[in-house]
Amino acid sequence: MSEITTKIMLVDDHPLVRDGLRARLEAVPGFAIVAEAGSADEALQRAGEQAIDLVLMDINLRGSSNGIDLTAQFHVSFPEIAVLILSMHDKTEYLMQSVQAGARGYVLKDAPGKDIVHAIETVISGGMYYSAALAQKLARPMTPGQLLTARERQVLQHIANGESNKQIARELDLSVRTVETHRLNIKRKLDIEGQAELIKFAVENNFR
Repeated sequence: MSEITTKIMLVDDHPLVRDGLRARLEAVPGFAIVAEAGSADEALQRAGEQAIDLVLMDINLRGSSNGIDLTAQFHVSFPEIAVLILSMHDKTEYLMQSVQAGARGYVLKDAPGKDIVHAIETVISGGMYYSAALAQKLARPMTPGQLLTARERQVLQHIANGESNKQIARELDLSVRTVETHRLNIKRKLDIEGQAELIKFAVENNFR
């Protein structure tokens, strides 16, 4: 009986990092790196072209979307693909935002290779995995605003000032579609539906 292969996509904007991960993971029986991407657009395109079981996702990416925003997009567009964050950032803010976006785990880049392998195996088997130090931080309470990325907080500041998506896009040098995505992600993370409620939250929490 042949061993089941876990098909992995590496998403990181540094080719050398991807090369190192590829060499490390392809040495593991049952793992196959079937795709790579250095930006959100590339990653979404590859996911639409290739059968993938798991994405190993960095937070810092080329372009206007970061790995957390991309994780949220994968959660909606490719719910069958598990996303595991592999990042140099050990901040609670990034960890919580990743969880909110739908990531199945969060492991640090400087973790031993065996931990990264264990994280992948845990997530693929249906579990959740967080580096030990990060798992402790998950138990600490956070304010709603801390669930937002730095870019989402910027967008929320402009929303609080009553600006339209087009105005926000011009101010932040983003596409209108990107601003719309940020707005939807903000509402989802804060569990807010209407525009009036969103503005009310922004004003009450001093985002103006």
